[in-house]
Amino acid sequence: MKRILAAALLGLSAAAAAPAAAPLFDPVALNIGLSCQWQQRCIAQQTKSHKRALQYVRKYKPPTWRIHLCNRNAARRRGRVDWTGFDRCIRNSSLRPRRRLAS
Repeated sequence: MKRILAAALLGLSAAAAAPAAAPLFDPVALNIGLSCQWQQRCIAQQTKSHKRALQYVRKYKPPTWRIHLCNRNAARRRGRVDWTGFDRCIRNSSLRPRRRLAS
């Protein structure tokens, strides 16, 4: 009985000490992790910015041109987004739509 208890305690402590597994089934977390190179401080900042940006978009419903502009501005590489940059961009009230050239 003591051996089983000791083995269970060792198993729990090893599981708690091991880093969390890669979030393979959560594309946003995977994107953030890869962009931040799995640095915990960067991941925390990007996750916080991601949540803030989504809350802002749900509440204020900014125009489509602003969302597209901020997506382009915040893109790091193809398919990767800098959520801190997107959050700052989407909240920037001084942005104006691009004027189209007359053809």
